[in-house]
Amino acid sequence: MSGTSYDAIDAAAAGLSLVGDSVVLEPLGMLSTPYDEELREALAAALPPAATTLAEVCRLDTLIGQAFAAAAVRANDELCGGRAELVASHGQTVYHWVEGGAVRGTLQLGQPAWIAEATGLPVVADFRPRDIAAGGQGAPLVSLVDLLWLRGRPGTPVALNLGGIANLTAPDGTAFDTGPACALIDAAARGFSGGRLDHDAEGALAARGTVHEPLLERLLSEPYYALPAPKTTGKELFHLGYLQDALAGLGTLPAEDVIATLTLLTARTVANALRPLAPTEVIASGGGTRNPVLMTLLATELPGVPVRTSDDLGLPSPAKEAYAFAVLGFLTAHGLPGTIPTSTGARHPSVLGSMTPGPPTVERGPVRLVLG
Repeated sequence: MSGTSYDAIDAAAAGLSLVGDSVVLEPLGMLSTPYDEELREALAAALPPAATTLAEVCRLDTLIGQAFAAAAVRANDELCGGRAELVASHGQTVYHWVEGGAVRGTLQLGQPAWIAEATGLPVVADFRPRDIAAGGQGAPLVSLVDLLWLRGRPGTPVALNLGGIANLTAPDGTAFDTGPACALIDAAARGFSGGRLDHDAEGALAARGTVHEPLLERLLSEPYYALPAPKTTGKELFHLGYLQDALAGLGTLPAEDVIATLTLLTARTVANALRPLAPTEVIASGGGTRNPVLMTLLATELPGVPVRTSDDLGLPSPAKEAYAFAVLGFLTAHGLPGTIPTSTGARHPSVLGSMTPGPPTVERGPVRLVLG
């Protein structure tokens, strides 16, 4: 998969089996393949609020599919010894259509036919639309895996993913996107550096900055934060143009101050969303966990609540979402539901995704059609 930061394709390999009422996951490793810079720039140029064309969408669908195929081949060779049986591909989200507080559709690019052709394996892809068709938000889908994984832990453990967008899952099935995690921080890093930086590495810029309170107050007034769950959002809302609008009339602010403010914005909005759930521990994963400034601010905003990473529980934080989609693909292959309605708002659980078959099982198919 590639997340909303669209910096690389993460491939996690897992041995999966059903034992009684449990899914047993054996982590086999993860590798990350950076997007080719030309493809990454083309993807960035086509994302909202920019305009694009159907020709460019078609081109990106093919190029991203080929890039995912190369990552899948590499993962099978290096992590599975060539013995993989199934590929689950989330693809690259390019648009999440939200209107009047309801999700109307979603689009992930990365044509799975390229993956099936390159690997010779069946591919489960296009996970989100089925949940949307059932009245859900199409997100967060990782919530099912979080619930299965954290079931039985004492107290009220809450799983938190800090990718481009932050989302959480509580033991009662409550799950939603809280708002930006790294999306605005990354946008500011790219904007202020003229594209030289794509993120605030280890929070170095935020650590040198001072929070600008008027900007923080303006950002916290975003109506999304007050919407009830379930809810979902993405970079179609939280992007560089959004940040530039928020900065209007505030004068020229140092990049470090803006990024320090955005880092606190993430920590505060995540903490505000967590607090009503009364968590006894927060288990975080995703790229945001590699930002020590963000993690320290989050712990400060949640006094008395342990904030740890999924690594502490044996699941590598950078790979957790990729492992989650491996589980979802495994469930689909077995005809099992991959959603929890309390998490996505759907009318019922659904078997997710579409299957692109592997190679034919016979060398030659039928040779004639007979009308009966």
